[in-house]
Amino acid sequence: QVQLVESGGGLVQTGGSLRLSCVASERTFSRYTMGWFRQAPGKEREFVAAISWAVGSTVYADSVKGRFTISREYARNTIDLQMDSLKPEDTAVYYCAAAPSVGPFRTETLYHIWGQGIQVTVSS
Repeated sequence: QVQLVESGGGLVQTGGSLRLSCVASERTFSRYTMGWFRQAPGKEREFVAAISWAVGSTVYADSVKGRFTISREYARNTIDLQMDSLKPEDTAVYYCAAAPSVGPFRTETLYHIWGQGIQVTVSS
């Protein structure tokens, strides 16, 4: 079974940067959309960003647009999320996910494969 593994989370101060990575266990995502979602304490999981693996098209939530950048790297079979100008409200568990279509998509229910999640904490 294909697995997604996130890395790169941690604790950072307001205004700082972190880079999350998501590695797929198999090279099967050429026609997938890869996305990042997050869930803050007491809140529902929400869309952050997505990229079409084949085309490279991207889409972002309004709350992160201009601060976060999603990218893909074929050689490492990896999706990265560069997070700059971080705010305390960005604190959440971040999840990598894959949807079996070109996309990109914001809709959570289209994503069928999920990583375990990784904690990002932004201190004020």
